[in-house]
Amino acid sequence: MITKNIKVVLLVGFMILGSFLKAQSVKPTEEELKKAKEWISTLELKDNNKENRVVQVVATHLTAIKDWHNSHPFSTVPAGINPLDGKPLSELHRQIIADSAMPSTIHQDLMSGLRKDLSEEQVALVLDKYTIGKVAFTMKGYQAIVPQMTAAETAEIQKLLEQAREQAVDYKSMKQISAIFEIYKTQAEQYLNNHGRNWRQMYNDYTKKIKAEKAAKKQE
Repeated sequence: MITKNIKVVLLVGFMILGSFLKAQSVKPTEEELKKAKEWISTLELKDNNKENRVVQVVATHLTAIKDWHNSHPFSTVPAGINPLDGKPLSELHRQIIADSAMPSTIHQDLMSGLRKDLSEEQVALVLDKYTIGKVAFTMKGYQAIVPQMTAAETAEIQKLLEQAREQAVDYKSMKQISAIFEIYKTQAEQYLNNHGRNWRQMYNDYTKKIKAEKAAKKQE
């Protein structure tokens, strides 16, 4: 029995090690290289060596997350319930769980590689490419919904959205990226509630205002 358990542990260990080693020897595909070149060209670095290094970093990361995603479908995560609400895990939840098990070195290599050649502002622009500008788009939404948003509220929500952005770059689909942002949006709304705001009321007031404006335009 003990020998059998040891064999199981060793087998699992070798499987994890195999996935880790595979992740460390990623070769960028042409598709990912093309996407990386398009993204990095917008930075206008005016330094071919620097640009080529950053392109390789981004392309390698894009290929790594694609390979991991494709080799770890949602079905590798057992069906079950979300312990937070008791509801069954959706396919999206299970895929996020599977992808979140990707070796942390893949993310670390991306961030350290970018920061070797880019300023923090340029790094942020690259991460925006991964997430199609969701930080600015989401912040604009909060500023429209929250009346007279204070500097402290803006800074806290901006920080949370930037955390969402950095975590989201390790996921392949936009549905996954949006789900990661939802985690941090919930935290932002809890922050507002804990600091004298009523998120639900503000949101209801905003939607009523938008509906009223649309109705007024139709009557013109």
